[in-house]
Amino acid sequence: MQLPFFYIASIQPGNSDIVLDEDNSRHAVSVLRMQAGAALHLTDGKGHLLTATIIDPHKKRCRLAVSTVLVSPAPARKTAIGISLVKNAVRFEWFLEKAAEIGINEIFPLLCNRTEKQHFRADRMHNVLVSALLQSRQTWLPVLHPPLKFDLMLAADTYGQKFIAHCMETDKKNLHPQIIDATKNQLVLIGPEGDFTEGEIGLALEQGCIPVSLGTTRLRTETAGLFAAVVLQNAFP
Repeated sequence: MQLPFFYIASIQPGNSDIVLDEDNSRHAVSVLRMQAGAALHLTDGKGHLLTATIIDPHKKRCRLAVSTVLVSPAPARKTAIGISLVKNAVRFEWFLEKAAEIGINEIFPLLCNRTEKQHFRADRMHNVLVSALLQSRQTWLPVLHPPLKFDLMLAADTYGQKFIAHCMETDKKNLHPQIIDATKNQLVLIGPEGDFTEGEIGLALEQGCIPVSLGTTRLRTETAGLFAAVVLQNAFP
């Protein structure tokens, strides 16, 4: 049986005594009914996985003794999705949840010419990612960047391959065969409801983005983002 899995914002190296915050303490003691001697896992979303035992099951300040610490290295290849914010925030949160579960490393909310809604609740979005991290039992939390204008996103130079998925009838190839180098970081750009403008697409091509197709059907923004995330994460064995 798997141990309960908790997230804490930071882990101090060498610290064998940890006190959970009130929310985690309440969940462990009042919801899961964990008692002294019960074991659990902790992660900070930065590669650390701790095994700890409850020594004081206080419902507001649950105290733990750490027994083991494992560190997973960061992925050698970064995968990222740059995706326009959408009018319905719930749909964007759904995309974040699924992208985190799949294992995408970075997410860039984009402000494009046709982006209708630009409000962004960073704290709520962070909580969605943390919940997905715990659900999928990973130790690396995706980096969620602040909303970024599309032209500034194109200036990012940390990606060896950059793709733009759009709906215009131009020469495009399927995404999967274009991901050719397992040593390079990859970024896929997904437009808003109504797609990227012709000018945005042209600018992206000037900046070295490869135009790609995500299939024969027209997808919602968040569905396109999920499709791209799955392809990126499964491009190499």
